[in-house]
Amino acid sequence: MVKNINEKMTKYRWVICSMLFFATTVNYLDRQVLSLTWKDFIAPEFHWTNNDYGTITALFSIFYAISMLFAGRIVDWLDTKKGFLVAIGIWSTGAMLHAFCGIATSGIATGNWFVGFEGAKNIIATVGNSSMIASVSVTLFIFSRFVLAVGEAGNFPAAIKATAEYFPKKDRALSTSIFNAGATVGALAAPVSIPFIAKAWGWESAFLIIGALGFIWMGVWVFIYKKPEVHPSVNAAELTYIQQDNDQDVIAVGNLTGRNKTSFAACFKYKQTWAFAFGKFMTDGVWWFFLFWTPAYLSSVYKMDSTQSAFPLFVLYMITLLSIIGGWLPSYFVDKKGMNPYAGRMKSMLIFAFFPLLALLAQPLGRITFWLPVIIIGIAGAAHQAWSANIFSTVGDMFPRKAIATITGIGGMAGGIGSFIINKSSGVLFDFAGRTQMEFMGFKGEEAGYFIIFSICAVAYLIGWSVMKTLVPKYKPITDL
Repeated sequence: MVKNINEKMTKYRWVICSMLFFATTVNYLDRQVLSLTWKDFIAPEFHWTNNDYGTITALFSIFYAISMLFAGRIVDWLDTKKGFLVAIGIWSTGAMLHAFCGIATSGIATGNWFVGFEGAKNIIATVGNSSMIASVSVTLFIFSRFVLAVGEAGNFPAAIKATAEYFPKKDRALSTSIFNAGATVGALAAPVSIPFIAKAWGWESAFLIIGALGFIWMGVWVFIYKKPEVHPSVNAAELTYIQQDNDQDVIAVGNLTGRNKTSFAACFKYKQTWAFAFGKFMTDGVWWFFLFWTPAYLSSVYKMDSTQSAFPLFVLYMITLLSIIGGWLPSYFVDKKGMNPYAGRMKSMLIFAFFPLLALLAQPLGRITFWLPVIIIGIAGAAHQAWSANIFSTVGDMFPRKAIATITGIGGMAGGIGSFIINKSSGVLFDFAGRTQMEFMGFKGEEAGYFIIFSICAVAYLIGWSVMKTLVPKYKPITDL
């Protein structure tokens, strides 16, 4: 295809960025349904404890972690378009599977399989062995979370790969921060929709309705995505802009097969890989803790049900939209201060790493009003998303395109392991603190447990940044992969 070099530059790359944004929004909506329904709707039905919920979220994290390791490789193998379709198809199926856990629990416990959602509830209520119901239902939810995790693991490797294909290096942090804001928008939309769906039509409907959104996205993606080199909506001027870096990872027209792969062993020999992985390990769990446990925090400490907490959670995630600064700040350092992209990102990440320290004050100030921890968690969440946009972009700065999804998957695995540790530990700690009425730093019971976890979250980013800077003090792109 011959492109007219005298045409005004098209901006189709932003259409692709918007699709990545909506995919990430759906991703986080599906992830949030359980956290917004378990306390009020699911736990009473299945007799769950904090530890049960912590086990489910922790195992989701480890499934996600392991899947991320392979998701990047699979996306590199299938390439961006097919990889994304497979990923969102699997996770949407997994999201909808949750709705049938009640029927399956009824079937396993009593042999009554052919019942509806309400019939399953009535049957489960007559079973005297609550520990058996809890055990069976937790196992079934773990399986559903496994399918969800396998699919969701493909979102970020595919999105980062698409970003690298459609944006030059200097714009990748901005484009990543925009599509990564879908996580915030998904988290924002969740509390003002999911609890009300669950209350009106049952918790099962929330999983079914939100899960179906992914299939709608697939119907659009299959028609609009092609490589920029062959896309009829991308003209010569835009293609030149996209490929302006003129480095070893620029993909020439006609060289689109993507057959040059790299091994895991080759990736792990670079300090850049370990720096990215450690940064994800230290910080991903913080975001997932806030995502999975903030509704339970408002319920346990401030006695709010899921509909009462909807507006505070909405405000919390509105604040996290400030993360868009995460894309602008490194561009400022690069364009105005003359820094290379890596140096600009690392300086930005150091700035963002200081904001989560406010989490140390969340519990003490929460004695005044619940709005203060809500605002502080929102600020910490915004800092995380800004940090996340930049740490993802360091992969594109330093690695060739053929390895981007693989390295992103390795980092995602590390982040998932960190998330497993914090989610499982939180469930155990909260049950222990509530049962023993543990006292710590003037707090008692579950409040003491939350204060401990908030304190860990507060310092995680500075630790992560310090290790990353030690491993890779200066910009050093990989040229021999």
